[in-house]
Amino acid sequence: MLRKLYDWTMSLAATRHAEKALGAVSFIESSFFPIPPDVLLIPMVLSERAKWLRYAVICTIASILGALLGYAIGAFLYETIGQPILAFYGKENAFEQVADWYNTWGGWGVLFAAVTPFPYKVLTIFSGATGLNLVTFIAVSVIGRGLRFFLVSWLLFHFGPPIRTFIEKNLGLLFTVFMVLLVGGFAAIRYVF
Repeated sequence: MLRKLYDWTMSLAATRHAEKALGAVSFIESSFFPIPPDVLLIPMVLSERAKWLRYAVICTIASILGALLGYAIGAFLYETIGQPILAFYGKENAFEQVADWYNTWGGWGVLFAAVTPFPYKVLTIFSGATGLNLVTFIAVSVIGRGLRFFLVSWLLFHFGPPIRTFIEKNLGLLFTVFMVLLVGGFAAIRYVF
């Protein structure tokens, strides 16, 4: 089953709708969607390595626009939309605990979440809800998301065939590692805040 999912994702990555899907997933992942865009980015770059830069740009721009949506949710719709999203991630009571700290150190938190498997969308909502300086928020989002997507894309471009062979040979292991990182990111939210 995992092999079929991998093959399907690789085939989707080569369709004419792949870039739109990549942009859409990158956008919604930054504000509320739990699955990272790497799920599409990796097979797309492996499928067409010459487009690595284009795919990184799509991911980065869409992700930053989505982060601004997350910021707006926190700033303007925290009670109606932001709190339920934070409740989904188990952080509905964390707001008061971290608001003051976050306005001082939140830029570093956003940078950390932008680069790591930590759920970025939680900090985009916190940023808007606590009133983190918008310029700081955008700057660290550009740096963090750009670093993440450009680095992943460049590595896949540069080392594509060996990485593809490694992925195909170790699909089960990589899926397990991905799930551990994903679940670990959500678990980290519970303990960090």
